[in-house]
Amino acid sequence: MRYSKFITMLVGCTVAAAIGVGFLLGQTPSRGTQPAARGSAQTAGRTGGTSSAQVHGNLAQVMKGILYPNSNVIFFVQDKSPVGVKSEGDPSTSVNPLASTYGGWEAVENSALALAEAANLLTIPGRKCSNGRAVPLQNPDWAKFVQGLRDAGMTVYRAAQSKNQDKMLDAADVMTTACANCHDKYREKPNLADRCQ
Repeated sequence: MRYSKFITMLVGCTVAAAIGVGFLLGQTPSRGTQPAARGSAQTAGRTGGTSSAQVHGNLAQVMKGILYPNSNVIFFVQDKSPVGVKSEGDPSTSVNPLASTYGGWEAVENSALALAEAANLLTIPGRKCSNGRAVPLQNPDWAKFVQGLRDAGMTVYRAAQSKNQDKMLDAADVMTTACANCHDKYREKPNLADRCQ
């Protein structure tokens, strides 16, 4: 009799666990997120498929959306401590990374990593410049400039980990040089149509 109750209880727990897992997997995404499309990177791991990088924004949009705001975090820390930057409201909804829940030196580390990772976005085939021309992936100097950005991001990351203001100043100089190398050739043109040539 005891064995029968044990089996019944075990089967009941297994069914409850299966229902719970199904419930969790079936939950709707949190506000502001979209469910992953079939074949996306998020579903690829679950289904055993592969994903490929996709281009959604032009080069200027990637720069304005990722590189520019993260560079600003780094340049702010050249002469000011990121510790103690106060949010105007709830840190979990702050638009200022330095004042967010993940603020302070962690925000600087995150911005540095965002820049290093963004270098990958600059090498995806099919991305266009804002004037419609293809990003010059075939140019040897493009790969060199992208690697310079990646290296600069990691230099800033190590400096942020040290929490040393002098190291941050030096790392920001490395970042400035990496940005300027590419901008001098591909961005600083009097005529927008000549950019990213």
